[in-house]
This record gives sequence, structure tokens and C-alpha cells, in this order.
Amino acid sequence: MLLSQTVPQSSSLDSTLPRIVYQVSMPQPTSHLFEVTLTIEHWQERQLNLKMPVWTPGSYLVREYSRNLQDFIPQNSHTKARLIFEKSSKNHWQIETEDATNITIFYRVYAHELSVRTNHLDDSHGYFNGAALFLYIPGLESSPSILEIIPPQANWKVTTPLRSLEGKKNTFLVPDFDTLVDSPVEVGTHPCYEFQVRKKNHQLAIWGEGNIDAEKVIRDMEKIIEVEADLYGGLPYENYSFLLHLSNNGFGGLEHKNSCTLNYSRFGFRDPEKYNRFIQLVAHEFFHLWNVKRIRPQALEKFDYEQENYTPSLWFSEGTTSYYDLLIPLRAGLYNSKIFLDNLGKEITRFLVTPGRMVQPLAESSFDAWIKLYRRDANSDNSQMSYYLKGELVSLLLDLLIRDRTENQRSLDDVMRQMWEKFGKTEIGFTENQLKEVIESVADRDLTDFFQKYLHTTQELPFNDYLEPFGLRLQAVPEDNPIPHTGMRVQSENGKDMIKFVAANSPAQVAGISPDDELLALDGIRVTAEQLPERLKDYQANDMIELSVFHQDVLKTVQLQLAISQPSRYEVVRIPNPSDRQVENIVGWLGSN
Repeated sequence: MLLSQTVPQSSSLDSTLPRIVYQVSMPQPTSHLFEVTLTIEHWQERQLNLKMPVWTPGSYLVREYSRNLQDFIPQNSHTKARLIFEKSSKNHWQIETEDATNITIFYRVYAHELSVRTNHLDDSHGYFNGAALFLYIPGLESSPSILEIIPPQANWKVTTPLRSLEGKKNTFLVPDFDTLVDSPVEVGTHPCYEFQVRKKNHQLAIWGEGNIDAEKVIRDMEKIIEVEADLYGGLPYENYSFLLHLSNNGFGGLEHKNSCTLNYSRFGFRDPEKYNRFIQLVAHEFFHLWNVKRIRPQALEKFDYEQENYTPSLWFSEGTTSYYDLLIPLRAGLYNSKIFLDNLGKEITRFLVTPGRMVQPLAESSFDAWIKLYRRDANSDNSQMSYYLKGELVSLLLDLLIRDRTENQRSLDDVMRQMWEKFGKTEIGFTENQLKEVIESVADRDLTDFFQKYLHTTQELPFNDYLEPFGLRLQAVPEDNPIPHTGMRVQSENGKDMIKFVAANSPAQVAGISPDDELLALDGIRVTAEQLPERLKDYQANDMIELSVFHQDVLKTVQLQLAISQPSRYEVVRIPNPSDRQVENIVGWLGSN
């Protein structure tokens, strides 16, 4: 731990409230079981209610963390007598205290899911998130507590953004339950690198093996921190922790107020394109310490850990952050404008090849995150659009609109700064209308029509209308030998060639092909997922082909009429002979022509 994170033992808890102490141990890491002992002293009620969160902030899905809890034992701390309890719902325990004033609750939590939003324990490390591990007392969420961690071996250390208690090893002061949820913990033998940016302490803890160059990563992290600090006018913390997990093919991040957890492919640091993706992940999660953790929608101002917290504004919280995770590395000098535009083209491609963009409006995508984004199925690409992706592209349009209108004197940066001043510093949640008003004030125009079209309908985003003033154009990349369109995506899986997706109203759907059918033959000759694109080059649009599949293990042969080839890739290119105004605009935006 950083020395500046310690607090004196004299920082005592309020003696008028029950004293709450969490102890986490992991005596047998290979069992994947964390052992939690919750001690509550000076309890005065006849009944003690305990609940477990069903979701964690930053990941908008009810994950039912209590499904991993077992061996629940409440006791009178003095007599060791077991107390009677009843489980009244999936995440709610009611304990009859029998006049006990000091109560101990023991339970275990199974931890074998390596993700940024859950818990993982094995013989190499222990990692946990508060929402996925700890019970809370309803009504006392604002009460402070103590967290004590007992590693299984003497050489295992603890890394967390929590402040440690002076003179108490691996013991931390927790101001409230929100902070406990918001402070991930890494326990193990991981290397931990400390560095300073703008006189603020930072640390990078790395679990796992791979081809990472920690010194290079830290240098680039420092540049990202500097750029984002410049945008917002400083760093709103004293200490910040990056917890990085290197896994086989992992990718993900979860933001916290004074830390973030990152999961990335262990060998994804040498290839420049993969490394840039990692840097974008860092920029994204670090940007969240402002946008989401402090600048957040009103529905997330106070977390309800028992149920969904609905908001139509996740497009701004996540989508705008995604726009900046492309832009921040450019500003930091970690890649150039060509790579930025290449990456932008890839993002627009993902958007334009997703049929769901014509079905689900952006605000609805934000609102329905709880039931759709993290619960993908075979029809997801037909029925939904990610608020990350479309929100990113709507943010792009807003940035270009503001810049063009003000000759680069204002930008989306000014929106972020105003949101920080009005809502972030005081952590007052914003409404959908308040967000719109701030953007309109920066753009100096009424954006009602813009918001209606691009947030509340599925009208296509007019990219070229916004790119043209910057000397840019979006265009489909032509193919030398275009493949007729079937509307299905096939993937080899366990020795079988499975149809994983069928686009709505496509030739494949009309012909009766379904997701999870097994592709067997084209015109009577066996065909694999790898061979299919090459075989289709022998046909033209409107040709009729015969496809044979296993549909639920029953042989089925259908007639499919091929359609005109569909663009599969788009790119953002510079137009020839740009005007002086276009050159000025793009230089003001990207910093170079």
C-alpha cells in the first residue's frame, strides 16, 4: 500500500452506531471459497436484516451474486450459540437476535469467475469486488466499517484503493457501503509499481504472466492521465490504483472512483494494434473516474443494490466515454491521426453492419441495458444496438457539430467540463433534460431535433454531413470479387460448421435457415464455414442455390436466392483538395492535417 493511504487508529467509528467489521480470509485458495466473517457490535434490535447486492455499479445487469453464497451461520458472539434465521428472498436473510448485542455472521462465497465484476480465487491470487462478496444492513449503508483481510500465506500482499489503518496490517477503514462496493481488492504475490502524476500517487498491480512491458505501460498511462487531467482541470483524488489481470483472451474493464480493474489478453502487448486496444481500454476506464463515477445520471446518484436502476442516459455515460477512448491516445501522442481515423472507420463499420440499429433507438438501448446488452442471444444483432457504440458515434457527431459551428473554439470537451462543474464536483445526478441543456449551451443552438432523431428514433446517422466540414468522407471499401449476400454468419465450432446468426429479412431467413443450424452442403457438395465465402464467389446476385443443413438434427434442404453483395467494411478518408476551412477544422480537431 502507498504510505499516504494510511489513516491513524484515532479515526474511530461513531460509538453511537453499531460497529461493523468485515473479515475476509482464504485459508484454502484451491477451493475457490472466500470466507467472510461479519461482526456487528452494539446491536439493539430484536431482528437483524442482511442483504446482498444483485448487481454492481458500472455493469448494468442483475447478476444474482447471492447464488455463490453458502454456509451461512449467524451466532451470538459471546455465547457462540447459533441464532435462528430465515431467508425471506433470494438475497435477504432475517436473523432473530434473541437479545444478543454482539453478533457474528460467517459465510463462504464461491469465487471461480475471472472477470472485472466478480470474484476469483485460486492458488495464485485472490480478487474480489464488494458487491459480489459482502452483505449489508439495510438502513446502515452510510455507516463506516472496518475491513480486515487475512491472506493465506505470509508473502501474499494486499492492493486496494482503500485507506489502511495505521499499525494494523491489511486492515482498512471503509467510510460507507458504497465505498466498500467501489474498492476492489487484489491479494497475492503480484508485482506492484508505484508512480506519481501531478503529485498524486498511482499504482499498477499486475496479476498473471504475459508479454507486458510494465515500464512502457506506465509511461503511456502517465500520458493518458496528463491528457485527461488537462481536460477536466486536475485530478480529483489523492491515490489511484490500476489492477490489471492478464488472462488467456480476456478483455474488459470496470471503473471505480479511485481505481479500475482491467482484464486483457496476456500476449496482447507486442502487436501495435492489440497494444492500442489496451491503451484505449485504459483511457476508457480512467475517463470514467469523472464521467460515471462522479458525473452520473440521476437514477445512479444513489445506488439501489436490490434492483435495476433505469436511465436513458447510459449513451452519454458509456458512449461518450468510448468516443474519448479513441481520442485520448491521439492527444497523448500514442498514435497518429491516421490510426485514429482507421479505428473510427472500424467503429462505424460495426455500427452499419448491425441490423439492430434500425430497430432499437439509442435512449431505449440505454434504458434496456438490464435485459439486453449483457444477455446476448442469436437474435441480438437483429433487435438491439449497443449504447456504447451508437453513443460513441452520436458523441462524434455532437463534437463535430460544436466544432464546426464555433470554428473549433468550443467542442465536446466544453460539455464535459460544464458537466463536471455543474454535477460532477458535487456528485449531483443529472437528468436527461439537464444534459441536453448543457450540450445546447455549448453548441449555442436548439438540439431538440437532433436528440429526437438520433436518441429516440432509428433514423440513420448522417456521417458525411458532419465529416464533410472537416475534409473527410465515409465510404464503403470496394471488394475485388464481391460475395453475394446470404445474411447468415457461419462459424466452425467443435468440428461442426454452425450458423450463428441470421439477419432479419435476409435471403437465409426467408429460405428458412435458423441460428444453430449446422451447415452441411451447398448445391449438394459439402461446404465448411471456411470454404463458404470462396464457394459463393462462383455465383451472382439473384442466383438460386441449394443449402443443406441439420435443423435440430433433422436433415433439411432449402432453396436460397442470393442478394446483392453488402458492404462489409467502411473507412473514413480525407477528401482531395480540401478547402482552407476544412483544413483548419481537422487540424483543430485532430491536431494535424
